Amino acid sequence: MSEIIVRPSESIYQTQGKIENGTFHGRWHFSFDEYNDPDYMQFGTLRVFNDDTLSPGAVWPLHPHKEIEVVTYCAEGEFRHADERGKGGILKKGWVQHTTVGKGMMHSEINNSEAKPMRFIQMWFFPSVHGLTPSVEQRKVEKNERTDRILPIVSMRHRDALFIHSDAEVHSCFLKKGNKVEHNIKKDRGVYLYVLEGKGLEVNGNNIQALGALKATGVLTLHITAIGDSELLIVDVLFS
Repeated sequence: MSEIIVRPSESIYQTQGKIENGTFHGRWHFSFDEYNDPDYMQFGTLRVFNDDTLSPGAVWPLHPHKEIEVVTYCAEGEFRHADERGKGGILKKGWVQHTTVGKGMMHSEINNSEAKPMRFIQMWFFPSVHGLTPSVEQRKVEKNERTDRILPIVSMRHRDALFIHSDAEVHSCFLKKGNKVEHNIKKDRGVYLYVLEGKGLEVNGNNIQALGALKATGVLTLHITAIGDSELLIVDVLFS
């Protein structure tokens, strides 16, 4: 049986606070830190989906993680990653990074600009393999690559995507006004769709405005039409 649930932007938990050299504003889609909602603990192999904005020059200081697969997508500005080895990299808008935390690592998220805010989406996935050596890799994704198409950027199946040790896929898309794309959901899978910015989408008769999301499970095809130019992410996960 298939099901579609729309999450209006105002229903998603928001928080803010001080961090090193500045402040953050967060939209946290699933239970995280002080946010605890039994209805939104996870979605299949997706455990965390955070939309965070850091003020100019702000730093989320080094903190530990263990046994998660992390995907970071830069939505605006310049994101910089660092860990205890000093390794990482800079992401610009639309670029993506994958981190295998594995046996454990310390890392931080940094606004690389002293003049402009930086916004990033961070997703955590349950790993399919444990005890891995930590690693970081990233990919430049230019706007034309994802325009009017659903582009796999992280996946354990798609050859040109960054590989992830989890039964999960992350796709990006910039959809121009009036244009359409489709995404097929297979048996035992689910999709979490998020409108990053723009005029919004119509998905199988449902309107999804900017900063709104949609959960879909069951075997069905998502018919996605742009009400106006819009950026979106599609997360396709094992959901059995």
